[in-house]
Amino acid sequence: MARYRGPRVKIVKRLGNLPGLTRKTPKRRPMRPRLSQYGIRLCEKQKLRFHYGLSENQLVRYVKKAKQASGSTSRSLMKSLELRLDNIIFRLGFAPTVIAARQLVTHGHILVNGKSINIPSYGCCIGDSVEVKPVKKSQTLVENLTQITAQRTKRTALPPHLNVRPDGLSGKIQSDPRMDWSGLQINELLVVEYYS
Repeated sequence: MARYRGPRVKIVKRLGNLPGLTRKTPKRRPMRPRLSQYGIRLCEKQKLRFHYGLSENQLVRYVKKAKQASGSTSRSLMKSLELRLDNIIFRLGFAPTVIAARQLVTHGHILVNGKSINIPSYGCCIGDSVEVKPVKKSQTLVENLTQITAQRTKRTALPPHLNVRPDGLSGKIQSDPRMDWSGLQINELLVVEYYS
């Protein structure tokens, strides 16, 4: 199955606030029935999947890769998801959602270390420099998106592992992402349990 293109507010009603999916909020939350243990784990997995804009196969691959890595599986899973290029652009504030950041990348408006990258799932490393292409069209597009984002919502603080340069159109990854700052209320251990 391809990426989800249906109504996003329905997903937010069911799973809770997902800033990477949409900025919209439902008018009211429906009463939810009690969930089984499987249902709880499924909801946590769906939160992760919809927030980062992943397909089911992509998430399975990330979990397998995290299981093979040394250390905590849940921490390495979240680290690899937080270091995706589309998520870095969303966290830097260049786009209002991960979906919009994905579109910026695929249309070739983003440079990583001076090279044009059009793969949203590109895994960035510590020390990588992410910037908007020095073309007027790309720069005005990102400036418009950042203004719209600032008008709709309060500008959230920048994650501690990222640094935006004074020009506002470039940033750098300084360190490993901290899991307590993902902005997403999720228990990643339940996601790993779901796939085990």
